[in-house]
Amino acid sequence: MGSSSSALKICTDHQGGINWLSLSPDGQWLLTGSEDGTARLWSTADSQCRGHFQGHESYITFCHLENEAAFTCSADHTIRKWDVMTGQCLAVYRGHTSIVNRILVAKDYLFSGSYDRTARCWSMDKEKPIQEFRGHRNCVLTLALYSSRDLLGDSEGEESEEEKLSKGFLVTGSTDCTVKVWWVSSGRCHQTLLGHTGAILCLILDPPNRELFSGSTDYTIRTWNIVTGEQLRVFKEHQGAIICLEAKAICTGGKQGIANSGLKNSWRIGPGLEMGHEFFC
Repeated sequence: MGSSSSALKICTDHQGGINWLSLSPDGQWLLTGSEDGTARLWSTADSQCRGHFQGHESYITFCHLENEAAFTCSADHTIRKWDVMTGQCLAVYRGHTSIVNRILVAKDYLFSGSYDRTARCWSMDKEKPIQEFRGHRNCVLTLALYSSRDLLGDSEGEESEEEKLSKGFLVTGSTDCTVKVWWVSSGRCHQTLLGHTGAILCLILDPPNRELFSGSTDYTIRTWNIVTGEQLRVFKEHQGAIICLEAKAICTGGKQGIANSGLKNSWRIGPGLEMGHEFFC
């Protein structure tokens, strides 16, 4: 991208900073969560605001958009589900006792992480938590979810959402410098991953390779074996906090290497001709 690049569209209806963006699966809609306590739905075709979601009593920290429903969480300690077409609030999830920092939507279930040092699991059609994850000594900032079937590569047979959840693991990152892996069914901590010296801001999973990546304010990215909890690699190129990670599958016939490009750093992970991953931060 050269210096002559310019914005294609500008959306200016919010009355405060934008804390999060979420694009719908079909790419036609953009959801924004703002410091002004509202979320807005925009058409990506013409940049017009098509929905205005009001009801939170404080700023919105995070938002997530499905094709028919929107989800927001807020410093007012709540999570809300919205009807995308009407703007109506469909559900309010109450239980956290401090800022809700992050949510993760998994079909019929909703996961949340909070400054109250807990993560919680909610049934989508209920407004009370069905599981609580306690053990962090400070704020829960980021979440990831995987199933034991993901690790085994087992795709045979159909399972209900309840059966999938019973085999699920929730991963949480915290300002206490740890990553924790939890059994979703029991809320019990399965593993605590130690190594970072700063808050964990982002997580990304690679279940087929049984690996987890974590990014931190200690300027590093670390790779972990999901099964054993062993720390596999540490990446130290950055001179600041790692606030986001994104991975894509690659197939390379060369040696493992590192590439730097403009405003992003990318690392290739995986030997020889095997399928590896390149992640950007």
